Amino acid sequence: MVKLLKVFMPILILSITACQQEKDDLNAYVAKIEARPPSTIAPIPVLKPYEKFEYAASDLHNPFLPVVVDLPDAIVEEKIIVDNGVRPDTNRLKEALEEYGLAELSLVGTLEQENMWALIRSPEGVIHRVQVGNYIGKHYGQILTISDAEVAFKETVPDGNGGYIHRNNIISVRE
Repeated sequence: MVKLLKVFMPILILSITACQQEKDDLNAYVAKIEARPPSTIAPIPVLKPYEKFEYAASDLHNPFLPVVVDLPDAIVEEKIIVDNGVRPDTNRLKEALEEYGLAELSLVGTLEQENMWALIRSPEGVIHRVQVGNYIGKHYGQILTISDAEVAFKETVPDGNGGYIHRNNIISVRE
């Protein structure tokens, strides 16, 4: 151990002294930086004193509430709702294809087994088999006829006056 220490001690002393001699350029750079005049720091800006603000619009109309305009009785027209007897059957269970809009569905083919079946693809890529009497689309569309090229159905849509009307529609094979 002593022999090992005798060998490494001179090497250690030599390396420490060698590092000290090469610091002359570093000492000159530090002296040059310290010789510069000190830079000035801008003073802290003066803050304006707090000014009290009193909200004076509390008695005005709340913008988040709807505006109700009182119209004379002669101008106000009541809508007369004509009950034509058309309304959707809301008591039946909805079928799988009634949760999609018609633009999302596509007719991919037909199948004939005792009855004519239409093969409809949903947006997820699932193929559904439907026949006359099944429902399709978001407007209670009941399938009326199925051919090789299209599926015809009758929808029950709101008429804008609180009632419903029937509207015929089709889904065709897309190429």
